[in-house]
Amino acid sequence: MGLIEEFIERYVKEYDFYSQAARLVAQTLEKELHSTGIRCIVSYRAKDIDRLEDKCRQRAPKKRYRNVSDIFADIVDLAGVRVALYFPGEQEQVENLIAQLFTHLEGRKVFPGEDGAERTERFAGYSAVHYRVQLREQNLGELDKRYAKARVEIQVASVLMHAWSEVQHDLAYKQLGGDLSDQERAIIDQLNGLVIAGEISLQMLQQAGKSRVARNERNFLNHYELAAHLLSHANDLFKKPVGEAGLGRVDRLFDLLKKIKKTTPAELEPYLESLHGELEMRPLAEQVIDALLSEDPSLYKNYDKTREDLPSNRSSVSTEEIESAQALQRFLHSWVKLEDVLNELAGTSATSSAKGTKLPVSQLLKIVTLPPGLKGEIDYLRRVRNSVVHGRMDALASNLAASAQHLDTIIAEIEAYSPEEQINP
Repeated sequence: MGLIEEFIERYVKEYDFYSQAARLVAQTLEKELHSTGIRCIVSYRAKDIDRLEDKCRQRAPKKRYRNVSDIFADIVDLAGVRVALYFPGEQEQVENLIAQLFTHLEGRKVFPGEDGAERTERFAGYSAVHYRVQLREQNLGELDKRYAKARVEIQVASVLMHAWSEVQHDLAYKQLGGDLSDQERAIIDQLNGLVIAGEISLQMLQQAGKSRVARNERNFLNHYELAAHLLSHANDLFKKPVGEAGLGRVDRLFDLLKKIKKTTPAELEPYLESLHGELEMRPLAEQVIDALLSEDPSLYKNYDKTREDLPSNRSSVSTEEIESAQALQRFLHSWVKLEDVLNELAGTSATSSAKGTKLPVSQLLKIVTLPPGLKGEIDYLRRVRNSVVHGRMDALASNLAASAQHLDTIIAEIEAYSPEEQINP
């Protein structure tokens, strides 16, 4: 048996492993892309066996494989994920999400490259960015941890470019029916030009959509439009592109805005005034959600897990679900009381802004005087609150109950504390 045949035989046995690894990467990425408001189509596959064999035979003379391990090291896309973007301008946001979600194995590969090769085509050819990543073991369940060993290639390009690359690959590289004629190559090059023109049109379409959404009287139709508006506002406000943390869970923000009937740019505008650029710590969507919750604490019960508390559309609810919902409500009730106490202590409960929004706890901790050591405890509980409210952590009912009790103790200490000067100079 030849070396390539031996490699293919082994790959056939491991095909399901690569397919599952690609599926896990695709599911993780698709969920985050869509929740962030990036319009795209995400697909995955393990490399087709026949295509793989053809590729190995084409590369073998130049690569001079010595063993099967050499071939596995050379073929980087056995597990592959494609992200086909509706709007090519969102490439940077996708790159930031990939950096957050996966372990990078090497630098990204940008096409077309600058390899100095002479081109006969008039247009640039395949335009995309490829990333080679691994799943993070700590984010996988016990049964899936083995897939963290798989190398997965993520290809990011426009929907038009992905379609063109398939045509170009099958005709030019597989050379079906013999080598292509000069006329056929010219037509493929012409198609590439049309695709590039189409990408420019997509960018123009995206800008036209942003302009339409920016008209203050129009309702956001979906969280994609809301994401575009937030992104445009943030870029103007911070004078730089949104960083790695990006927009956050815009879908959750959109759901909350629909519930409280604030779905136009004009109605959202007051809550964008306090946005800050530390997006790695607090994504834009979370900042706006917190501004809404701060203005009206009763919204806590309508947001995220609390709005589900005891599901009415199910025939049975587990004891664990009941305890978790009750503990979360108890914790948030105590947290709101702490916000009120700190705002009253700082004298901001009615005068913090024109719309009466309370100051956030992170800011209050900088201006109020508290018993020694208490600020650190509150800051820890603030991080717990952010994690459970914004869905970054599923806390145990017992932990939330203990945290609520801790909050009550802190509130009692603050109310009993009477320094001569409550506000720091």
